[in-house]
Amino acid sequence: MPQLRAIIFDVDGTLADTERDGHRVAFNRSFAAAGLSWDWSVELYGTLLEVAGGKERIQFYIDRYNPPFEPPIAALKDWIASLHAAKTAHYKQLLAEGIIPVRSGVKRLLMEAKEQGLRLAIATTSTPDNVTALLKTTLAPDAPSWFEVIAAGDIVPVKKPAPDVYLYVLQKMALAPQHCLVIEDSYQGLQAALQARLKTVITLNNYTRHHDFSGATLVLSHLGEPDQGFEAIAGNPGNATYFDLALAAWLLSKG
Repeated sequence: MPQLRAIIFDVDGTLADTERDGHRVAFNRSFAAAGLSWDWSVELYGTLLEVAGGKERIQFYIDRYNPPFEPPIAALKDWIASLHAAKTAHYKQLLAEGIIPVRSGVKRLLMEAKEQGLRLAIATTSTPDNVTALLKTTLAPDAPSWFEVIAAGDIVPVKKPAPDVYLYVLQKMALAPQHCLVIEDSYQGLQAALQARLKTVITLNNYTRHHDFSGATLVLSHLGEPDQGFEAIAGNPGNATYFDLALAAWLLSKG
């Protein structure tokens, strides 16, 4: 019977609802500061989220929508990186303003894992600075140290839905996939985890409710709390009404 030894978390949309009122707003602020007329609406950003990675998202927007601007064509990649760095600074400011709390059940589950000595890791396309800022402002100043591995940003050359970031985490932790459980929120994240042979629990958000989550072990509205149970969209949570380590271990043991 596989023993649960680690939980690996995605970040954006999983630990916190960062996308609509965090990253999207930060992108728009960086565009305005750069003198660009670009404005990513809530609806458009939902489409752009199909592309993993902020710099990749900007490139996709330029290629697909051809917005009016005059970039330094010879160094377009560097210009995009600079624009994305400005976006990261705006995002960190939004976090400092305290408008992006963690999702239901996240802090409880992390504290339970810490208390029981379960290993924790992060696998995300978000930049390392964004991850660290989110953890420190929404959980605790020392929260980054709760995670044995934080695999973020460009740490691997190919981003989700490729499995590279999850394979990297498994290698760094010297763990086999059957001893780990992933918590994700998107189709791209699920595909990455499944290709790494990792069982995956999905927590939906407004941007990912329409995604195809075939292959997920469990699909939930959120992780839930003792006084605020989750809704099980797909899969069998047994008698559980909120996600805890007992449920995680039970899911893994089912083979």
